[in-house]
Amino acid sequence: MLKTIIIVFVVAAVAICGFLVVDSVTVGSGVSSAVVDDLEGSLYITIEGQIKNAGTYSFSSEDVTMKDLIKAAGGVTDIADSRAYYESAELVGGGCYYIPSMYDESDYCNISAISKVNLNTGDSTELSQLSGVGSSTAEKIIDYREENGDFMTIESIVNVSGIGDSLYNKIRDNVILHE
Repeated sequence: MLKTIIIVFVVAAVAICGFLVVDSVTVGSGVSSAVVDDLEGSLYITIEGQIKNAGTYSFSSEDVTMKDLIKAAGGVTDIADSRAYYESAELVGGGCYYIPSMYDESDYCNISAISKVNLNTGDSTELSQLSGVGSSTAEKIIDYREENGDFMTIESIVNVSGIGDSLYNKIRDNVILHE
């Protein structure tokens, strides 16, 4: 009897671990451009932050926009900062996208919005106000923007030389893409 209970427990634990491994489709820290496909050709994209149902969603088409992802996740919350994303932005499979709040985490009453820097229009002085961004990194952001056009997602900031996941995670709540 005890042997049967132990076997059932072990099988259940292995099954749970298997589901956790299969469910964790997020690649790296979420800003990877790797395409993740399953056997049926689905594209997996993760969304986090001020979203009603954060998680990883499967799409059968490769032409997925932020609007499609937000719709699949049940929409944004009331405090989501709509200036930090473009609904028309085309997304990359295997990516993780973040919708920031308009307010600071410590502002429980959501009284005053965070002062944010616009990645697409900010000058060197404004960009340098971001934590971890000095004048040389600010210039790299401006140069990248001039060469490649506007940033369509805040995650695309990691394409700028010298900006990695760590700096992205520091600034993602303090930047916007449009007014």
